[in-house]
Amino acid sequence: MKLKSNSKQKDKKIFVLDTSVILYDHNAIKSFEEHDIVIPIQVLEELDNFKKGNDTRNFEAREFIRMIDKISSNAIINDWIPLNGPDKGKFKVAINENGIELHENAVHIFDDDKNDHKILNAALSLQKHHPDKKVILVSKDICLRLKAKALNIRAEDYETGKIQDVKQLCGGKTILQDVAPEVINEMFENSEIAPVKLGLNKVEDNEFFILNINGQQVMGYFNPRSGMIERIDKQPVYGIIPRNAEQNFAIHALMNPNIKLVTIQGVAGTGKTLMAMASALEQRRSYRQIFITCPIIPLSNRDIGYLPGDIKSKLDPYMQSYWDNLNFIKDLHHHDDKNGKRIDEMLENEKIAIAPLAYIRGRSLAKVFFIVDEAQNLTPHEVKTIISRAGDDTKMVFMGDIHQIDTPYLDAQSNGLSYLIDRIKSNPLAAHVTLEKGERSELANLANAYL
Repeated sequence: MKLKSNSKQKDKKIFVLDTSVILYDHNAIKSFEEHDIVIPIQVLEELDNFKKGNDTRNFEAREFIRMIDKISSNAIINDWIPLNGPDKGKFKVAINENGIELHENAVHIFDDDKNDHKILNAALSLQKHHPDKKVILVSKDICLRLKAKALNIRAEDYETGKIQDVKQLCGGKTILQDVAPEVINEMFENSEIAPVKLGLNKVEDNEFFILNINGQQVMGYFNPRSGMIERIDKQPVYGIIPRNAEQNFAIHALMNPNIKLVTIQGVAGTGKTLMAMASALEQRRSYRQIFITCPIIPLSNRDIGYLPGDIKSKLDPYMQSYWDNLNFIKDLHHHDDKNGKRIDEMLENEKIAIAPLAYIRGRSLAKVFFIVDEAQNLTPHEVKTIISRAGDDTKMVFMGDIHQIDTPYLDAQSNGLSYLIDRIKSNPLAAHVTLEKGERSELANLANAYL
């Protein structure tokens, strides 16, 4: 949970944070304003298991441990320590005392002494010792929150960076019906029109438009540099032809050199990956490298290092969809063997590179067309880390389906793709497109609609 400055309570609360919150945001203890923060000792024990590795959660664990060491200095951390900053509360690590008798004991109730239940007991102990304060467990783990509520412990999600209205993310375009014929004529004659002539007093940078009149449709976008709504024509890229208006918008954003950051949201089969890869190939001369990546979600949450072989062998099972898309593009050029061979040469020379996200930390990506697929499985911090790697003349594309998340503790409101779409809207360097119509096959559309 995050409390806004204009909603401070007179009565200070005690927030108990579990491990999932720290792994999501190592700065979480700074998000609760004047209220006190408690970290159960079991959380430190679990963080110790996460401190080694290259994954973002390993980074979060290490950063939190360093921060607590700096805050505590020579103090004893099971006593209250003031947090630095105006109107900040206090912090301490809670150590369960065997002598404390709890009216309800989570370890006994759930017949399991795992850390989650010990964390619940820490909250119960705080309730007993501080009856004058509200004790609230903050966790990204839904099941732990439900267990807490069953024990009469207030429990909440950690809401910093969480998007309140997911529906607003499904935008990116405005549909105008019954547009005057003279407007349509001007769009065809001059290829642009002033927003006020469409009755629009306020438009967002790089916003897309569909103008309809008597079954006729004109597509356009607001160019923040010219201040005009410019017409968009259908634009094939490396043999891929857009099949609907939204795909046309996506290709326009992907091909526009003035747009450095593109976000594409859509269900499976809407053409996100195919259009991004085809657009990158079309602009191959403008970029030093085409970099394709996605979060690796291994089976049983095991690191890919346990797999046999070199890094390419380890990644191949997770990256097969990208090979499928490249092969599909190559098949479109079977009549022109030169274009097909060009893709093979780019792969051989690593002009096209496919690698896991863990390998980009610390790198500077200059003049790169960077594609991040399945971005809904990233945290907001991971998205920030990736974008901060961008060097001169780099373009970044984040795409995914915010309703199809495979990462524990993330949802449609708290994942990195939703966070990014919400934060960059109406920025002249960024554009967002929502793809609604599946174009993979009628069978795939059937699955998305009914299953």
